[in-house]
Amino acid sequence: MTDTQIKALLDKQRAYYNSGATIPVEFRIRQLKRLYAAIKDHQAEINAALTRDLGKSAYEGFMCESGLVLSEISYMIRHTRRFSKRKTVYTPLAQFASRSFVQPIPYGNTLIMSPWNYPFLLAMDPLTNAIAAGNTAIVKPSAYSPATSQIVASIISQCFDPEYVAVVTGGREENTALLAQPFDFIFFTGSQAVGRDVLRHAAEHLTPCVLELGGKSPCIVDESANIKLAARRIVFGKYLNCGQTCVAPDYILCHHSVKDRLLTEVQKQIALQFGDEPLKNPDYSKIINEKHFTRLCSLIDPEKVVVGGQICPDTLQIAPTVMDNVTAEDAVMGQEIFGPILPVLTFDCFEQMVEKLKDHDKPLALYLFSGDKKHIRRVTRELSYGGGCINDVVIHLATSEMGFGGVGASGMGAYHGKRGFDAFCHHKSIVDKKTWLDLPMRYQPYKSRLYESLLHIFLR
Repeated sequence: MTDTQIKALLDKQRAYYNSGATIPVEFRIRQLKRLYAAIKDHQAEINAALTRDLGKSAYEGFMCESGLVLSEISYMIRHTRRFSKRKTVYTPLAQFASRSFVQPIPYGNTLIMSPWNYPFLLAMDPLTNAIAAGNTAIVKPSAYSPATSQIVASIISQCFDPEYVAVVTGGREENTALLAQPFDFIFFTGSQAVGRDVLRHAAEHLTPCVLELGGKSPCIVDESANIKLAARRIVFGKYLNCGQTCVAPDYILCHHSVKDRLLTEVQKQIALQFGDEPLKNPDYSKIINEKHFTRLCSLIDPEKVVVGGQICPDTLQIAPTVMDNVTAEDAVMGQEIFGPILPVLTFDCFEQMVEKLKDHDKPLALYLFSGDKKHIRRVTRELSYGGGCINDVVIHLATSEMGFGGVGASGMGAYHGKRGFDAFCHHKSIVDKKTWLDLPMRYQPYKSRLYESLLHIFLR
């Protein structure tokens, strides 16, 4: 799509939004129900697209993508009426007689840019929030997942007129053309490098943004942890989608006294969950493309591999891999891995380890396996990170009852459920002042002793 076509599309969406068509709550709920039905009807095509792009099985595709979208849509159908209502707030006596309230209003014309690793979930989830909040939307899916981008475009075109919700496919040229337009709000999920570029473009129009980025999310295992259970859950979360998950445990930080036991259990769990030959497992995913496959292969140090390490260039697969004796200087620790490689580092003193983590970039997720309440309290209260789990991994994002988002280098803003609705709204503060009383104290000339007395009362 050319720059001119993109501008014309946004102009149509702006005119449609300005008509007030998206504002009625009943209209929004009808659109959400229409989207829900279409996703259910196209479940087989969605699964097939995810298999083509990422090698995901139908079960994983539903569990981690379309099923979560259906859950979010269902949640918003049930709650949009309540979320959209104005909320009366306390009015100070000095504003007598009046009523104060906060009214959520849509931002207007929104842009949603989604990534390739969860290409259906991360396009449709924010779109659900945008629709519930009363916006129009242009969805820009990733060019790296073309099959899923096509089914996203097909479902959206079936459900909505383009002046309401539209899809723009393509690559960098389309991204640049979209970011040059004066949207009212931008929602971006992707890498930190591209996130910075999105923010720079948004600054040109003073456009508010939510950025869902990533980072090196640590997984801490202390000496009080249930090692067998920790290994089982870490293996699940790390190698889900072949490690291409923004909240996957990026590396393990374990107490030196439990490292050998943990490595043994991790090896057992890899075999139990993926088989003795994971690359022959039909349910094991693949790397998205050759570029990322080559990058990941360069991070593997064969001398430090204790589990896995096998690769298949023909299928772009890397077996679940564990590296031991890793240091901060190793290449695998120099960037977010975003693949099925799990470095293991150790610590001797929990307190010192926590202090060192405070100097790192704030990660999107952090996980702690521990039975020590003091350790749990310290990590949850003192360390800054987007979100996480105690004695589990990844599952904190699979709920509409909590917001999901990053902090610092891992992003800004949050969505899911009420937080998602709020992300796509401006909460307008309004005072409705009555006309039957107009106290003269605020007007010049300021000579009233009564005014001075009231000022003293209210400011003391």
